[in-house]
Amino acid sequence: MRNVYWIGGGSGAGKSTIARRLADRHGWRLYATDDAMADHAHRTTAEEAPFLHAFLAMNLDERWVDRSPETMLETFHWFRGEAFGLIVEDLARLPRDVPVVVEGFRLLPHLVQPLLTEPGHAVWLLPTPDFRQAVFARRATRGGRFTQRTGDPGRAEDNLAVRDSLFTERLREETGRLGLPSVTVDGTLTEDELAERVSEVLRLRHGEGPGPARGPGP
Repeated sequence: MRNVYWIGGGSGAGKSTIARRLADRHGWRLYATDDAMADHAHRTTAEEAPFLHAFLAMNLDERWVDRSPETMLETFHWFRGEAFGLIVEDLARLPRDVPVVVEGFRLLPHLVQPLLTEPGHAVWLLPTPDFRQAVFARRATRGGRFTQRTGDPGRAEDNLAVRDSLFTERLREETGRLGLPSVTVDGTLTEDELAERVSEVLRLRHGEGPGPARGPGP
């Protein structure tokens, strides 16, 4: 995993945008964990990922309307790290001579930390509630959110907002406890400035990559 850079964080923080910019700038491969979710769901059994398969059996109201945000947080399969091992399997199949930037909320700090072989290979973006709300409001104007297909879209949106806020605070506590870097995203930084801040954390210089990936150590 020496050729892997990790960008985790809360929903709406700009992980995908920043990861794509870094991949384009440095000629890296991009691995978006959101894109792998359907494949990973098919590659698991109910015994391996019980929360995932319980979620798949629910209808939209059961997922987003009928449960409290706290229950949604504690039972959401990706927040519990289910199928994280499949991310690692996917990455292990990629060529090691090209760095890869991995992004997504599934990158829980306590799961990523054991895979970090050196400093400067991971960062978590932590959006404030106001920033996240503004992001999702903009997204809603570009097309209906899945919450519109529930029986109570307003309550579903409120539940999701609280759940995501709780998740972000959990990430903030965990990165702090584990001594892992994070960046608060509150709208005071432009997209360019946020990309530069992440580059600094990852110890990258503009226009330069990290150099060839090294083989395994002794």
